[in-house]
Amino acid sequence: MKMPDTRNPSLLSRVLPYVVVAIAPLCWSGNIVLGRGVIHIIPPVSLAFWRWAIAFLILLPFTWRHARRDWPTVVRHWKIMTLLSLFGISCFNTLLYQAVHTITAISGALIQTTMPAFIILIMLFFFRERVSGIQILGVVLCMLGAALVVLRGDMNALLNLSFVQGDLLMIIAVVLYAFYTALLRKRPDIHPLSFVTYTFGIGLLGLLPVYIWERTQCDPVIITQQVVLSVLYVAIFPSIVAYLCWNKGAQTIGPNRTGLFINLLPVFASVLAIVFLGESLEAYHLLGMLLIFGGMILFNR
Repeated sequence: MKMPDTRNPSLLSRVLPYVVVAIAPLCWSGNIVLGRGVIHIIPPVSLAFWRWAIAFLILLPFTWRHARRDWPTVVRHWKIMTLLSLFGISCFNTLLYQAVHTITAISGALIQTTMPAFIILIMLFFFRERVSGIQILGVVLCMLGAALVVLRGDMNALLNLSFVQGDLLMIIAVVLYAFYTALLRKRPDIHPLSFVTYTFGIGLLGLLPVYIWERTQCDPVIITQQVVLSVLYVAIFPSIVAYLCWNKGAQTIGPNRTGLFINLLPVFASVLAIVFLGESLEAYHLLGMLLIFGGMILFNR
């Protein structure tokens, strides 16, 4: 009987890791489109708060053993854990959900794809990492693409400083998450499941005062099927499923190849926003997307 040749993996086994990685930007695209779609029924801080609360409760039974063992290490490194949690959990998605009140989901997704470029700038200026000339050119192209989206293809907006509030909030969110990513090198040596559990929990505590304040300023949220399903989606898919798929991809096909998949965000978000929100894809979106994609390909060479 002829044994299978394990040295030549099947097409499915070669393609499957890439499909797994692609699930992450698909989930994140759904997050930004849903955030835009529920602006009239769920306030931004409430959506972020309950997202992380439910994700934390789902994770805890499976990660408790690791989290309990790593508790002393987390206490010793409470400063960096707090900073990472505030930047990556408390701030990023809360600002994103607020931003999509005044910008389209497509614009938000395109701005979000500039995150790798901001990470490079932070690593260059704060950690003195060396960057080649072609990588700098890639960063510049990404920034130009994002600027084109923010300005909506109208240079007069730059001259008149007439930006939409959501654009600025989205840029702040991306910069904060870029700092989160750059600071991951200083995270304590604990189990990955412990790390995500503690960052979810600490980030949730960071959101609590803002959530309480928002509840005093907004009308009560009416609990409907749409509200429940929306919160469950953002708690499970962008928070847990995307995290597991992204990290599995980095382990299987390498971080550089995995990083390129962030550029699928505007592609998935555009399709979802057009289908579910009735948004339109403008010429400046396409040109901005082209510049961002080109910049990231140059950088990753």
